[in-house]
Amino acid sequence: MASIRDLVDAVRRRDGVEAAIVLGRDGLLVDGDAVSYLDGEQVAAHSPAVFSAADALGKAARAGQLQTAILEFPGTIAIITAMSEDALLIVLARPTAALPPLLGELRRLRQHIASLV
Repeated sequence: MASIRDLVDAVRRRDGVEAAIVLGRDGLLVDGDAVSYLDGEQVAAHSPAVFSAADALGKAARAGQLQTAILEFPGTIAIITAMSEDALLIVLARPTAALPPLLGELRRLRQHIASLV
């Protein structure tokens, strides 16, 4: 069975991915890998608030529970996805990254990571 580190590494190796970070819903980093100029702990610390706000929007819109949020910044795409009741995964990628295959992989990995955290 793959470890959290193996799954993080698999996502991080994708072309255009600059960070893959598994974190608790409290914002504490569980495991992750990022390019040297990113602070994974800071990224992890801010991600739950963003995810929670997007989840509240979905509930207000009667869209159901949030599974994945995609945020676009100049030069970076941030993907925050629920891995379990207790864990999130944030992926930071360049805009040139192939997002559809990446999103498909994150959906497939959801169950694997959930079983490990």
